[in-house]
Amino acid sequence: MPIQIDSTVTLNNGVEIPRFGLGVWKANQQETRDSVLWALECGYRLIDTAQIYGNEAVIGETLQTSPWKRDEIFITTKLWTADHSKKNCLQAFDKSLSKLRLDYVDLYLSHFPVTGKRLETWKTMETLLQSDRCRAIGVSNYTIEHLEELIRETDIVPAINQVEFHPFLYQKELLQYCREKGIQLEAYSPLTHGVKLGDPTISQIATSHKKSVAQVMIRWGLQHNLVVIPKSVTKNRITENSEVFDFSLSEEEMKTLDNLDENLRTCWDPTGTP
Repeated sequence: MPIQIDSTVTLNNGVEIPRFGLGVWKANQQETRDSVLWALECGYRLIDTAQIYGNEAVIGETLQTSPWKRDEIFITTKLWTADHSKKNCLQAFDKSLSKLRLDYVDLYLSHFPVTGKRLETWKTMETLLQSDRCRAIGVSNYTIEHLEELIRETDIVPAINQVEFHPFLYQKELLQYCREKGIQLEAYSPLTHGVKLGDPTISQIATSHKKSVAQVMIRWGLQHNLVVIPKSVTKNRITENSEVFDFSLSEEEMKTLDNLDENLRTCWDPTGTP
């Protein structure tokens, strides 16, 4: 079945997550409000935020006044590094839920693999999963080594690993490992924060499909079976980013894009974190 804007993938605990969504990192209050509404109007059904973004409250307000029902929207938020430990994790989760004005979140992520604290935090998140306030739990910025430790030392395999992922950071080994372990990989910053939107190789492929470079990069992620969450605060770009379901990249084009990998990181680098 072709990928559509409302397509979902089933996580390892049976919860369905949309394949495509909106990221709101570094969006101010008005930008967040507008972009969430524009995205929902375009058909987006996944909104990805985090404690550290500082916009959970405005997302909560926006959802309260929107015409969409709660079960029509998938909400992700994340635990920040300063709140690792059992007590802090529980308090931070309660605060996030309160700011979002929700009875539950669909996905709760540990934002970064904090040295010496991540196992205690994950075990606490496992208890949240047993409540009716959290439908799935996962991690962000985890390497294979971090995932191996988590799987070895705890009871529940993460449903999601959200990492920076795009043709210039094609983490092939991590993708394969996550597939083998039943962990869905989710791509943040799939557009390299604009750094590579002038790339001539992608521009040539985009021209042949009468699409933009951004659309080709998003489509590449979708065809690698990722969940993809591009961020934008402008209405036309939010719309453009969603118009990626009426074309597909050939096997040759996918390989060409795969070969652009240069280990380019535009965000945090978790490699080397013990």
